[in-house]
Order: sequence, then C-alpha cells, then structure tokens
Amino acid sequence: MFKSILAAGAVLALVAGGAVAQQKGAAPQQAQQYPDWRAQPRYATINLRAGFEPDPREIPVEAGGDREATGIGPDCAGWIDFSKPDVDLNYTSGQFPLFISVVATTDTTLVINDSAGNWHCNDDLDGVNPGIVLRNPASGNYNIWIGTFERGAPQRATLRISEIPPSR
Repeated sequence: MFKSILAAGAVLALVAGGAVAQQKGAAPQQAQQYPDWRAQPRYATINLRAGFEPDPREIPVEAGGDREATGIGPDCAGWIDFSKPDVDLNYTSGQFPLFISVVATTDTTLVINDSAGNWHCNDDLDGVNPGIVLRNPASGNYNIWIGTFERGAPQRATLRISEIPPSR
C-alpha cells in the first residue's frame, strides 16, 4: 500500500507499516536519512534518449562510501557516499526497457532514485554484480549510487546503462 501526502511543500510516501521514504521535492530535514539526490554527481551527468548509441553506455567509477544504504528502500545494502550521487542520468524514454548495472571484481551494490522519487536497490543480479531492470522507464532524472557490499576502501567499477537485456 502506498499513499502520497503533502506536508509543508514536501511530498512524502507513506508505505505500509508507517515507514516514510523521501521523494523528490521532500523537505531538507527529511534528506539527512537519505542520500542527497540534489547534489551534483561525482563522476558524470549523462543525457540519453531511447535508442541511444553506443549501447551500453559505460562510466568508470569508484564504488563505495562511508554510510550504510540499508533502510533507504527495499533491498538496499552496502556502503555508499550519501553526499552526492555517482552519476545522474537524464533519460528520455521510448519503447525500450532500461537496464542499469555494475561490473566490478568486488561485491558491489546499486542504489537508484528514479524520476518519480522512488528508491530501487540491488545487490546481486549477476553473481556479485548488481543490476536493476526498469521495464517501462519514465522520462526524467535518475540519480545513481554504486556501493560496495563490505565497508572499506573505494573499489574500481563500471556503471553500464543499456536498453539491451544483459546476456549471461
């Protein structure tokens, strides 16, 4: 069950069980328990339209951070930097699904705040590599964090954005 409420100019989501998840446009006092999706991204802002080439688009990053992603949303795990996203994706949707994944030699995690302010997380879609499939993505801004499952030094990783299903 999901219910949106408007409080002092902030849109919040009331989830079954009383948990409140930050939505885009939420009041700043709510942002402390969530990563700052408003900050400039650490590595890149990518602008893509449906049917983009080359596909996949790859962005090298260093995964990890000093705050635990647990509690941001369903299935969130690992350690990310709450101060800013790693990558912002401005996407104009079309007829294709959107596949956002990470490839690394270490166990990584993925946290995405979608264009509607919903949090999506994954730990192990393909081995220890995370991935999120958005079957009918909306046009808009997607904030992306790449984390490490274990706390520690940042790890090299590659963010992949594609409209082609990953092959195994």
